[in-house]
Amino acid sequence: MPSVPRTVWALGLVSLLMDLSSEIIHALLPLFLTTTLGVSVAIVGLIDGIAEATASISKVFSGYISDRIGRRKPLILLGYGLGALSKPLFALAGSMPVVLGARFADRIGKGLRGAPRDALVADVTPEAIRGRAFGLRQSLDTVGAIAGPLLAIVLMALFANDMRRVFWIAVIPGVLAVLCVILAVKEPRDHRPRGNARPPIALADLRTLDRSFWVVVAIGVVFSLARFSEAFLILKASDEGLPLTFAPAVLIAMNIVYALGAYPAGVLSDRYPAHMLLGSGLVALIFADLALALWHGLFGAFTGIALWGLHMALTQGLMAKLVADRAPTELRGSAFGLFNLASGVAMLAASVLAGLLWDMAGARSTFLVGAGLATIAVIALLGSIEFRKNKPPTSNA
Repeated sequence: MPSVPRTVWALGLVSLLMDLSSEIIHALLPLFLTTTLGVSVAIVGLIDGIAEATASISKVFSGYISDRIGRRKPLILLGYGLGALSKPLFALAGSMPVVLGARFADRIGKGLRGAPRDALVADVTPEAIRGRAFGLRQSLDTVGAIAGPLLAIVLMALFANDMRRVFWIAVIPGVLAVLCVILAVKEPRDHRPRGNARPPIALADLRTLDRSFWVVVAIGVVFSLARFSEAFLILKASDEGLPLTFAPAVLIAMNIVYALGAYPAGVLSDRYPAHMLLGSGLVALIFADLALALWHGLFGAFTGIALWGLHMALTQGLMAKLVADRAPTELRGSAFGLFNLASGVAMLAASVLAGLLWDMAGARSTFLVGAGLATIAVIALLGSIEFRKNKPPTSNA
């Protein structure tokens, strides 16, 4: 069995460093907005929804451009660079619009790098271990998502809950991520266009994406409608009595489960039908929402948070593998962009709805509606006969 390419490891390290930077901030941002800047929970949901939708829209353009020029690394570098440049704005923010602007810039950066990065993973990885490669990159990414909130707790204790000073420290790993892209990420020569051997793709070429790809997009949309921003997990734990200093523990708990599960789930996705893992992930999300809605106290909240991480582990890398498997090589970046656009718009709607429900009817209603939407997603998955009959790769991975 072939080994995971070095470029995948390098991209995983870059993701780890940028997630370390981002999650130091994101672990505190919902409470920074509601306590320091005095905005409502509905506005928190709106900011997160706009940010994720922005990232998804950007992925469409970056994916298409990377296919058009036959290069991935320039857009990856631009995306990580913009993400690093946005970090000081959080520390300087004195009002909600500045935070929104910082999140907007950060998510444009994520969008610029996301589709080309996933396409590059697929470009350099043999099909037989593609699920393993996506799982590995996701696991390394999630290690950063664990270390970030953990470091935020330490810094909050060290700086006496001064969130702005903590945000300044987050700038450092962001800069290191950019340096890692420059020095360690290598693009295969055979992916670049040589003379007139392959004409640049045109928008009309996207019509060649077949029905199996659009089925994956539809499933991704339904998934995103059922899963709103993790900011609501932080707010729920705070409501249940978690002290401000330990608010980042929410993301630590979720991402420990996510990191431990992502790579094994990637290995399983190379061996078993996709609908089995996706269905298991949705069941985990339903139980997560029910625990968060009905089980009071911090133990119940963290049970739901851990189940949320299990859902992410079972589904996120697998969806990336499915997009890669169902898109032609020359359109792979565009396919990731289209998939993420559809999912991001759905995530925007889900986060806005969650925030409105929270303000009008409380946290319980938010998570009960989430459980209902996840149940609808299970029904949609079971009803997708074409999706279920698509067999997994026949390799011995």
